[in-house]
Amino acid sequence: MCSAANAGLARSLGAGHVFDYRAEDFTRSGRRYDAVLDIAGSRSMFACRRVLERDGVFVAVGGPAGRWVQPAGHVFAALAAGPFARRRVVLADAVACRDKPAILGELARLVERGAVTPVVDRSYPFDDLRAAVAYQEAGHARGKVVVTLGVPGRSS
Repeated sequence: MCSAANAGLARSLGAGHVFDYRAEDFTRSGRRYDAVLDIAGSRSMFACRRVLERDGVFVAVGGPAGRWVQPAGHVFAALAAGPFARRRVVLADAVACRDKPAILGELARLVERGAVTPVVDRSYPFDDLRAAVAYQEAGHARGKVVVTLGVPGRSS
């Protein structure tokens, strides 16, 4: 799901089908999926479970755009409702993850193999952190917003 303006980007990254979230509700499409990775929180977990296969999984990562703590409300609501859902509900927990080095290593290998394509929308120097956060919070980034740290004697 993305806006029509981002459909080409989504297809170039390998999306087999792209929904314009302004014009279509993917939870009412009749299609079924093995997994729903919910990053933006635009639909409830209960709506998303309608499109999951019987053994499908709903993964909550974030929530609607807004202040930094806003996504937590959507994620925790999905987790609280999880025991009442017939499909599995999980939280992508980057904060409490115990094996970050191994997971980041695997992610780096996937990028190196070309199985994952990172998309960077904008890059800001650390001195412009406030602008980077404001841009991210606006909710319209077409990829990741990167903040670079200058290390004396090295390029960022």
